Amino acid sequence: MRAGRKPKPTAIKILEGNPGKRKLNENEPKPLKKAPPCPKWLEPEAKKEWRRLAKALEAMGVLTEADMAAFAGYCQSYARWKEAEERITDRGLVIRTPSGYPQQVPYISIAQQYLKLMQQFAEQFGLTPAARSRIIAGNGEGKAVDDMDALLGDD
Repeated sequence: MRAGRKPKPTAIKILEGNPGKRKLNENEPKPLKKAPPCPKWLEPEAKKEWRRLAKALEAMGVLTEADMAAFAGYCQSYARWKEAEERITDRGLVIRTPSGYPQQVPYISIAQQYLKLMQQFAEQFGLTPAARSRIIAGNGEGKAVDDMDALLGDD
C-alpha cells in the first residue's frame, strides 16, 4: 500500500493547470467520458442530487461511467445528511431522557458522519470551493473550456 497523499486524477490536475509541473500520467486509464445512468436503488433525494450534478461533472470531464459507485456514494451521503438535518430542524438539538436529563439528539452525530463522507466524495469530483479554486476553467479571456479532450490533446 502506498504511503503519503492520494494521487489526483489527471483530469483534475489538468483543470488545475498542473501546478506542480510534474509529468502527467499518460498511461492512466481513460474511461468513456459519459455520466453513468443513475442507479435505481438510490433514495429519491439522492436521485435528485444525481440529476442536479451529473451533466455538469460530465462536461468537466471528471464523471465517467467508471465513477458510478463513487458518485452514488456522494449522492446517497448527501440524501442521508439532508434527512438528518431536517430531523434536527424539526426536533431541535436536545431531547429529555425519561429521567429528565438533557441529551443531544442522535441525528446530530448522524448528520456529522454523512457530512464528512459527502465532503470526502465531493473533493474527488471538484465539488468543494477549495477544490474548485484550484481548477482553471478557461484561458483567462472569459472563454470556458468546453471539451476535456482539447485539454488532453486527444483528437
